[in-house]
Amino acid sequence: MKHLLIHFKLLFVVAVWGFGWPAGRVIAQDIAPFVASWLRYIIAVAFFFVYLRLSSQWMVPTRDEWKRIAWIGFFSTCLYQAFFMIGMKYTAAGDASLMITFNPFFTALLAIVFLKEAMHWRLGFGIGLGLSGVAVLFFYSPNVDIPFFDRALGDLLIACAAFAWACNSIQMKKAMTEPAADSERCLSPLQLTVWSSVAGLLMLTPVVAVETWFVGIPEPSMNGWIAMIFLAVFSTVISYVWFADGILTIGAGKSALYVYLVPIFGIFSGYLLLDEKLGASLIVAFLLIVGGVVLAQSKQPIAKEP
Repeated sequence: MKHLLIHFKLLFVVAVWGFGWPAGRVIAQDIAPFVASWLRYIIAVAFFFVYLRLSSQWMVPTRDEWKRIAWIGFFSTCLYQAFFMIGMKYTAAGDASLMITFNPFFTALLAIVFLKEAMHWRLGFGIGLGLSGVAVLFFYSPNVDIPFFDRALGDLLIACAAFAWACNSIQMKKAMTEPAADSERCLSPLQLTVWSSVAGLLMLTPVVAVETWFVGIPEPSMNGWIAMIFLAVFSTVISYVWFADGILTIGAGKSALYVYLVPIFGIFSGYLLLDEKLGASLIVAFLLIVGGVVLAQSKQPIAKEP
């Protein structure tokens, strides 16, 4: 009962992230992918600045911190958003919400290379289980109204989004644990999120200009704007801030457990809002992928959280 409000916030966050998948599909079918990401982050960055300014964490990054922030923005705002928006044009929201759970596998593999973490049999076996779940999703998805090759392409693009986010996670971890050469302290998750969003938005701008030149000025529908505002305000700003609160209050390990609920909300919201199909294959794929993730992350006992 002590942290009841935090647990409520985390449950709200994963529900919002789950409903973000059909929102992404609505936007992806409405306007071009890069301008969709750009508009989302124009709104999000404005709210982020207000929150950061009102909080006690306002700061301006140093030169070396900007170098790290630029890489984080490139992976989290540019690459991830591009793969996410293009992928959602082709695949179902429920299928995509399952594919994105491959992010921990990619993060673990990258940590072996860049953070010198050890390879262990649980990781290999967990990846095998996850790949089995992906195979079930590819060949037995109930969303057969979407052509197989379109759905497969979309799922692969979402997997690329998961890989981009894993690269972002590695960069974030280094930035939060190792101060930059010209700084005496590490940046907080909120500071990194806000300023990397700014950096990514700046990187997206020339790409959006070229895209707009070829496809014309975007004209989102009313549903497109609703989905855009939902993703920017709820799925990005509020969710990132509340998830960070969860990490600070009950610890990263306990907060991360909530993320496993995202596919459940993603599948349900796709069914509720987009008339996507439900089927036993989604349950099987969910159990295999999430089971693989849990096994891969069980290389050592979870430390007691404060």
